[in-house]
Amino acid sequence: MSKRKLLALAALASVLLAPSFAEAQAWPTRPITLIVPFPAGGANDIPARQLANELALRLGQQVVVDNRSGANGNIGAAVVAKAEPDGYTFLFSAPGVLTTNRFMYKNMPFDPDRAFVPVILLAKSPLIIVANPRLPVRNLKELIEHAKANPGKFNAGIPSAGSQAHLTLELLAKQSGITMTYVPYRGGVNVNADLLGGQIDVGINFTPGLVELVNNGSLRGIAVTTTDRSKQFPNVPTVSELGFPGFESVAWYSILAPAGTPREIVGKLNAAVNAYLTTDLGRHQLDILDMQPTGGTPDALRDYIASEVAKWGPIIKAAGITM
Repeated sequence: MSKRKLLALAALASVLLAPSFAEAQAWPTRPITLIVPFPAGGANDIPARQLANELALRLGQQVVVDNRSGANGNIGAAVVAKAEPDGYTFLFSAPGVLTTNRFMYKNMPFDPDRAFVPVILLAKSPLIIVANPRLPVRNLKELIEHAKANPGKFNAGIPSAGSQAHLTLELLAKQSGITMTYVPYRGGVNVNADLLGGQIDVGINFTPGLVELVNNGSLRGIAVTTTDRSKQFPNVPTVSELGFPGFESVAWYSILAPAGTPREIVGKLNAAVNAYLTTDLGRHQLDILDMQPTGGTPDALRDYIASEVAKWGPIIKAAGITM
């Protein structure tokens, strides 16, 4: 091809791309929708709404939270996967949508690796393993020894089958060589009730729902599952520091865009969220929810998702967990 033709094609491409580039530079010019694929008022919804309020101030446009719950996040995520990649629809995601659902659901309504563009990892939230004080264990070492001494008789309550709590105990069981009988419930409140009544030996859930019960001595905190100690439970050690270096199982909250969203828009939103995480308000809002701010680049989120897929895939397959 001649040099003249190459120059002509380059000029044509610049004309065709100019409008989309200009739109990306001016973004946003109208309200943005942040889809939360879980019900209003839950652990995923609250930080999304707090962030939406702050982003509206920073971006100069309203950020509307739209709850589309069902199928452990798959229904809402599918809406984002099919949305126009114009920078006006984003996903506020929990881990299942991007990592574990693919191993538990026979049919996924989207390809989690191709349907989205990573924007940012907002924060991580620990779970806490708790025991009834009448159980003769005071720490993780004694819990593991008790489980090994009582094969088939050690019961663990989980909020639901396939939940992050369930997968966390599977990971601990694999690394420690113990077995547990899992008792699935409809939510963490029901786990707590039977744990207090002595029907089950241990339970596990996200920290906010257990603060009062652990602090007043109704339940005994055994270990938290982040690599750093929880601010809600500064005296409860992590699994990682109790003989399992690097052990981490957390809820994590991320923002993604439909595949094809312009890089300039992704960059602007990433910068706005990173700025929020450095403010006193942002850190305070996350501290109350016992969430540890993360931030970083879109590539860092992509790498983190890949590491979580590699971690949980073998665990789920070995346990035969299906939804």
